[in-house]
Formats: sequence, structure tokens, C-alpha cells
Amino acid sequence: MQSSLKKSLYLGLAALSFAGVAAVSTTASAKSYATAGAYSTLKTDATKRNVEATGTNALYTKPGTVKGAKVVASKATMATLASSKKSADYFRAYGVKTTNRGSVYYRVVSMDGKYRGYVYGGNSDTAFAGGIKSAETTTTATNPTKLQNYYLKDVSKNTLWTAPKYTQYKASKVNLYGASKTDPFKVDSAATKTREGSLYYHVTDVNDSSISGWIYAGKGYDATATTQDLGGLSLTVSDAAATADNSVKVVYRDATTKAVVGTSDTWITAATGTKSGDAVKSTELNAAKQNLSAFVLATKPANYKVVTNSGTGDAATYVAPSTTQYGSTLYVDVTATATSKINLNVDKVNNITNGDNTTTDVTNPLTKGTKLTSSDVTVKGFDSTLLDGTKGDSISNLAAISTSLKGAILTGTKTYYDANGAAYHYEFALTDDSVFASDNRAANYGDTLNAYYTATLKKDAASTTTSNDSWIG
Repeated sequence: MQSSLKKSLYLGLAALSFAGVAAVSTTASAKSYATAGAYSTLKTDATKRNVEATGTNALYTKPGTVKGAKVVASKATMATLASSKKSADYFRAYGVKTTNRGSVYYRVVSMDGKYRGYVYGGNSDTAFAGGIKSAETTTTATNPTKLQNYYLKDVSKNTLWTAPKYTQYKASKVNLYGASKTDPFKVDSAATKTREGSLYYHVTDVNDSSISGWIYAGKGYDATATTQDLGGLSLTVSDAAATADNSVKVVYRDATTKAVVGTSDTWITAATGTKSGDAVKSTELNAAKQNLSAFVLATKPANYKVVTNSGTGDAATYVAPSTTQYGSTLYVDVTATATSKINLNVDKVNNITNGDNTTTDVTNPLTKGTKLTSSDVTVKGFDSTLLDGTKGDSISNLAAISTSLKGAILTGTKTYYDANGAAYHYEFALTDDSVFASDNRAANYGDTLNAYYTATLKKDAASTTTSNDSWIG
């Protein structure tokens, strides 16, 4: 009997021990996960959302404390990116989620597109903190003393960019269609890439102001050097020294206030035998093959247009006064110009209807009221020059802008996925009779207009077309 009792006791203790171990094991493996709220697209100016890693947090496929989050870039990798000397390792923030614990996670993508995911950003969705901080990807540099007569050296090696490469997300090469190899360029600003320290000039084609962009400038123009290291630029012509016998100083001033605008420029003739007090002839050219009238148009301050002799702002017809003399100062009246922006608003959303009268569900679909940015869509066929005019003047060509928008093709650049992993993107068409809000009918140049679109889901890969959509609000 005692033997039987012992066996029962041992078995009971063993069972209790096993149950205790199981209970401890279950408790030890349990983990409490956070839940993430709805995804929100950041709406502020994209160029103000450049950030860099701090190295304190990893990058995840989901907010890091949410179940199923996987590491995209470890904390060590993010620390390496934080100390990187390459602009490609900056990030652009474009979305945000907040967990039920109050932690904010920003969705970011590296400038080269290599890394994309969520990084802890502190406890506020209006300020970057935690694993990222705001970054100034470029630093303003001093303009060279010589601004004229630059030429593109070899566009296959160094060409124009919408921004110095990797200092803005999706910075792209500028379309040089229509530019001649002999076109002179004017420098209007300079900047260095903050991490690399490399110098870039922003230049504009003197013969076609729609062609402009940033180009690597080597060490930059040095007035004391016998040879120039200008990166992708060259100086194939040079002006003679300015004297009273061969030059005219050009000063730009506001047509209304007569205040001086921008910096003065000096036109120097390539002709010989001219003397101070002689009238400047329209046939006399400078080293860049420009007569005085052409030089005035080429050197006018950015965002201004020259007032013609007839008092209008049609700069293309400007002619320098025939009384202009060598050794004198020519005062040229200008008026400020402005480019209007257009907000591209989603007015309706059409997702694909299935045979059972249900619509296709994709992750984070577009919704009515979404404002599209140039990172959301590419635009082909819109004449953005219609948005340029004298600052403050009433926009008189709204009908032409509307017609151009109707003929333009807007294609979404973002890919959306359904539950089965199928890829979709949106295409956009102007909503009937909703081209502009009614208050835009009295808009002035420089104001922001509103256009309204129907977004339709398409089942195929997103477009890779690029375009210059700086006019998008």
C-alpha cells in the first residue's frame, strides 16, 4: 500500500512540475505588440522633408513595435548612413503612422531608393525626432564674379539636373532638347552638396530660358587663375577688359519704384576703334555674339521681364535706345514676373469593380480630397509657360490653361498592392466642369489655382515616365 501511495505521489508531483514549467514557459514567450493607426501622407513642401538618420533606431517594414515588423536596415546600418559623406544616403520622409502607444513612425526612402521603410520619429507627427532629423542637403555658395559666357562641355559626362544629384528625391536630368552646343549659359546661383562639399552652379540657357538646371562646377570660376576647373562647364570665349571706350554698364530697375533690381552687368564690344561718347550700333557684338539689346535680355534678373520701348512687358521686342553711348550707363526698366502653381486635387476615386459588384481593395488607396504632388504623378503635355506672367496681374488665359490641362496625361508613379500582391497604379482625368474652383476666375499670376481629378485604379506596373512638374502646387 505504501508502495502504491509513493507511486501516486511521485506521479502527482511530476504532473505538477510539468504544469508549472509549461506555465512559466508560456508566460515567458508572451509578447505585447503595439498597433499602428492609419497611414497619412505628409503634405508639406517635399523639399522641406529631407532628413538624415541619427543612428539611434533601425528601419523597419512596419512601425518597429508592430507585430510582423521586419528589419530593413539595422541600427548599425542606420548609424553608418548617419555618418555617411554621400548625399545618396539622405532620406525623404513622405508618410507617417502613429501607434496606440503614442510613438510616431515616419515612412522614408533613401535618396538613391536603396532603403525604404518606417523609422521611429519621436512622439510628434509635425517634427522629426528619434531616428531621423531634418537635413539641409545643399548649402548656398557665393556666385562667381563672372556670370556670362559659360558653355556645356560634354553633356554625356556632366549635364544639367533639376537639383544636384541625390540632394532631392528623384532629382533628374534636364531635357536639353532645343539647346545648341553653341548656346551660352548664365550662372544665377551656386550651392555645394553639404556632405560631399562639391560645387554646383545653377545655369540658364541665354537663348532659351526654359532650359536651366544645376551642373557640377569643379572648383568654380577663379578670376586670378590662368586655367579654369569648371567641371561640366567651359569658358570658350572671354570679354576684353571694360573701358569707357568699349563698354556700356547695364543697370536694371523696377519700372514703378525705379529701385535697382539685382546686380549690374557690363556689355563689352568685340569691335575695335570705338570711343567713349560714340553711339552703340546694333551691329556691334560682344564676344558671345550679342548686340546690346540681346545682352540686356540675356542678363536680366531672374523672375523679371524687360519693359519694352512701347511700355509693355513683351521682352522679346526690346531694343536698346539708339542714343546709348560707349562709357555710359543704360537703365533698363523691368517688372516682376511670377509663376502660378496648380493644386491637383482628387475629386473622385474609381477602384476596379469585380464581377461580384465589389471594388478592389488596395493598401492605403487614394481618397477624395487628397492633394497630389510631383512625387505622386508625372504630367505629359501640359504647357506650364501659360502660368507665367507679370506678378499681380490678373490671369487672362484661364481658358487656355484649362484646355492644356484637359489635353495633358497624368499618370501615377506610386504602386499600390491588393491582398494577393497584385500591383496597381492610378491614372487621372479632369473631373467634368471642375477644372478650377470658382474663386480662381479672378486669380493673379503667382496665385495657386485648383484643378480636380478623378483617380482610376489600373492593374499594371506604375509608370516610370519623368517630367518637370515644378508648377504643381
